[in-house]
Amino acid sequence: MDTLAPDRIDPFRRSFLGIAAAGLAAASFGFAPRAQAATPRASGAKTPARGANVAFGPVKQIRAGVLDIGYVDAGPADGAPVLLLHGWPYDIHSYADVVPLLASAGYRVIVPHLRGYGTTRFLSADTPRNGQPAALADDVIQLMDALKIPRAVVAGYDWGGRSADIVAALHPERVKALVAVSGYLIGSQQAAQAPLAPEAELQWWYQFYFATERGRAGYERNRHDFAKLIWKLASPKWAFDDATFDRSAAALQNEDHVDIVIHNYRWRLGLAQGEAKYDAVERRLATFPSISVPTITIEGDANGAPHPSPESYAKRFTGKYQHRLLTGGIGHNPPQEAPAAFAQAVMDADRM
Repeated sequence: MDTLAPDRIDPFRRSFLGIAAAGLAAASFGFAPRAQAATPRASGAKTPARGANVAFGPVKQIRAGVLDIGYVDAGPADGAPVLLLHGWPYDIHSYADVVPLLASAGYRVIVPHLRGYGTTRFLSADTPRNGQPAALADDVIQLMDALKIPRAVVAGYDWGGRSADIVAALHPERVKALVAVSGYLIGSQQAAQAPLAPEAELQWWYQFYFATERGRAGYERNRHDFAKLIWKLASPKWAFDDATFDRSAAALQNEDHVDIVIHNYRWRLGLAQGEAKYDAVERRLATFPSISVPTITIEGDANGAPHPSPESYAKRFTGKYQHRLLTGGIGHNPPQEAPAAFAQAVMDADRM
């Protein structure tokens, strides 16, 4: 909407490094099995207020790695597993209308709250509130291990799309297929140092805002309105209502949310360090590893958030691959804006 410095900082449990200088520069659908692939260009068929007041859950809890993760587990227990990963500033309700479609098709669907969201909590007060990409992706592997899921279809957008890409690139044996909104989102701190064109830099205004203590305080104080603004900018044609937004905004009240968000964006700019245990992983990610698992990438035709062009990342996917453009004013959050098309992409990727 990303390598680490060699020296580990003191735990940034409730605070982060001071920044060095402000000038330091990122339709209708039928789910009967089909042999042929879906048309790459697909209609979004939006239903803006659908499910806005429907309970999503129940939310279960499981200890996985350094977290007690809150997650929804729907569909048959013996169904083929699918992990759906949300982004910022959204939550598990992005998939409220996708989950029943996949569950009714026989999938076991798991939707976790990311660290810093909803009912997910750190097991120890001493664990760094780390938002770096390697840590978020490791949470996915830890969750799969805790649930005893050796292999799954993994899908995501925004932060969740980046984690899905990382897991697929570094742990292909754990990923049966991948669905990634905005395609290849793996990056590094070094790559993020390169300045962009002025119009592109403008799209990242909040990243630079978060680099300041004023920005941290502003997000802490105004996270509800801040998130709503991001929703509108990222999906300018999505007419979501207050009930839909408020349902997700509740997850942003997590006690660790601000720490995770601020660290994530400061880490990307090289203004905050991560944990030494992820150094080797970040070095691998900085080489931009290819993704070999069967993949469908998705883009909305009205995505107002920063995102790469499909042409720029297609060669990163070396296995069976398809790109789909969702039309009809679909923005940055396709699973919520076009749930039928997103669910279909998950099932089609599984059959590739």
